Amino acid sequence: MAANEYSYENMGVISRQNSNAGISCEFEMTLMERNLQFVEKLEDQYTCPSCCRFVINPHQASCGHIFCYQCITMFLECRTNPVCPVDNTVIKANEVFLDNCCKREILNREVFCVNSPNCLFKVILCRLQDHLKQCPYESVQCTNKGCTVALFRKDVKEHIKNECKYRLEPCSYCQTYVMVLQVKTHEQYECLEYLVPCPDKCSEFVKRSKLADHFHECPEIEVDCIYKKYGCTVREKRIKVRAHEDTALKNHLLLVVENNTKLEKQIAGLKETLHEKHNEIQELTRVVDKMEKEIKPLVQNVTRNDNMLSAIQKSLEDQKEKVSNIHLQLQQLSRSFNQDPSRKDLGHLRISVDNLRQQVSVIESLRDRLASLEVQSTRHSGQLNIHVDQLSLNEERFNCLESTSYNGKFIWKIRDYKKKKKEAAEGRIVSIFSQPFYTSRCGYKLGARAYLNGDGNGKGTHLSLYIVLMKGEFDSLLPWPFKQMVTLMILDQSGAKSDISDVFKPDLHSGSFKRPVNEMNVASGFPCFVPHTTLESSKQSIYIKDETLFVKVKVDLNGLEEL
Repeated sequence: MAANEYSYENMGVISRQNSNAGISCEFEMTLMERNLQFVEKLEDQYTCPSCCRFVINPHQASCGHIFCYQCITMFLECRTNPVCPVDNTVIKANEVFLDNCCKREILNREVFCVNSPNCLFKVILCRLQDHLKQCPYESVQCTNKGCTVALFRKDVKEHIKNECKYRLEPCSYCQTYVMVLQVKTHEQYECLEYLVPCPDKCSEFVKRSKLADHFHECPEIEVDCIYKKYGCTVREKRIKVRAHEDTALKNHLLLVVENNTKLEKQIAGLKETLHEKHNEIQELTRVVDKMEKEIKPLVQNVTRNDNMLSAIQKSLEDQKEKVSNIHLQLQQLSRSFNQDPSRKDLGHLRISVDNLRQQVSVIESLRDRLASLEVQSTRHSGQLNIHVDQLSLNEERFNCLESTSYNGKFIWKIRDYKKKKKEAAEGRIVSIFSQPFYTSRCGYKLGARAYLNGDGNGKGTHLSLYIVLMKGEFDSLLPWPFKQMVTLMILDQSGAKSDISDVFKPDLHSGSFKRPVNEMNVASGFPCFVPHTTLESSKQSIYIKDETLFVKVKVDLNGLEEL
């Protein structure tokens, strides 16, 4: 279907935007799926020649026969030369048009409720959808999380209140609200106030939160006799140990006395050893005092000699420097007198020195000027960098605006596939976002989000693909929640047109499709869009070429009116 999809759309013949005026996609699906009976029999002219049902969203062909929109679309898409099944007249796409007269006639006919015979209500067809939203016999699903039961609307309240296994009820022990079907599990494994038998098999039942305290009292726990440190080796259950402590008091006293005797002997030995050590310390103290007295004058002499040596060394250094300066001056004078004993050129030497001083002054002024120029160059370079950065930002923004789509169709080019998948697997950049696109110039603002290493159930095995509603400038003028069907595709680059695609219809109760309050809503889509094995190893098709992947997003614009 992807290969032929453009064939009639590009001709601009059947405008889905106008063809669905006055009837929503949801209501159209209801009419197609439910058994509808008219109070008065419809004329044959209102029967679709293709599906033999009453025409839904009627479109008239050039032969004059009226078809359902879906039927005539299938004719134009799937057949090379479509012909009318009644008179074999060739159907031309540019001659098919919406029959508003027929449409009004059918929508104003009276029908029985699709839930008959339970519901005996009669209503004109255009009001049927409003009736179904409150019909007591319409099949609806239980609103409790996890419950998949479908029942009549009139029975939902009773089901939710008294019958549903997924309803929340307070635990009779801890008053925590849990699902009815999980009450027993909650009591057996989670409830802290539930009475459980002692894990050590004593006769008591204790609250789960008190098990740790009970461990220190349980009579079945094995413990040591409190006289263990005195030598008692008895270790039995707590109840037996307590009895042992009461009956073996005499033996315990003997153990205490024997232990005290040993301790007294050890203390006496320690005292004798301490006295000997004290005498040794006193003798050593006397020796140290004597040595300190002998060493003190020696230390003073060494300090005095060090000071004298430092002064002599400093004096020698000063003398050496003076001698060296005098020697240098003598050499210069000797050289000067040897070269010019009459000192005729002394004036020339002074002039040369003055010239050198002037040149040094000029060089220093040039150096200062150069430093000033360097400061100005640094400042100008900084300003130039600011202008270059702003120019880059403007160029990036211009490219973004130039490539933005405003027709609900968007192709996202993902480069460096392996590198970005590796970053996702390592947890550095888990997901990537596309640039925004719009359903029209003043329409919804959307973007695509991809987890190359998968997300949720598809983590590590699949590529996950989502659509994101973003905060736009014209949100206050658009209808909410967002109801348009969205097609996500991975494009085949081999030319075989074996694109991978999937379609989802927005959940109108989900916050993902309500008007965005923040910059973007929570993404919605497919955690397991395509396995990595299919995406990377397909033999018939090429989805990744030159490390580049193409993702196409197409929003069904049927029923949307441009602002």
